[in-house]
Amino acid sequence: MKLLLDEMWAPAIAEALRDRGHEVVAVAERGDLRGLPDEAIFDAALVEGWVIVTENVVDYRPLAADAMRAGRAYPPIIYTSNRAYPRASRRTAGRLVAALDALLTSGIAIQHEHWLG
Repeated sequence: MKLLLDEMWAPAIAEALRDRGHEVVAVAERGDLRGLPDEAIFDAALVEGWVIVTENVVDYRPLAADAMRAGRAYPPIIYTSNRAYPRASRRTAGRLVAALDALLTSGIAIQHEHWLG
């Protein structure tokens, strides 16, 4: 499973996961994606085979619902929450790396959406 970390997640998280052997990139590392609207990230993830990791439920869930209603394919999405992974906390990056590493090594296939607890 290849992960694309949405812009709220630092490239250091992607780097730490790559150090553990996972294929992960942060939107912030990609000049072609950085600053683009969510729809463009959503479409790029589908075309390139990425699973999106985002806290942005408000924007991504409607995109997935619209694609599903239209019978179109859409990328799987792993949702995080600020409650479980507060971006203001220095410990969050390490906790998120550990949680994503555990998910990636579990063998669980993400088909549509997954909430990271």
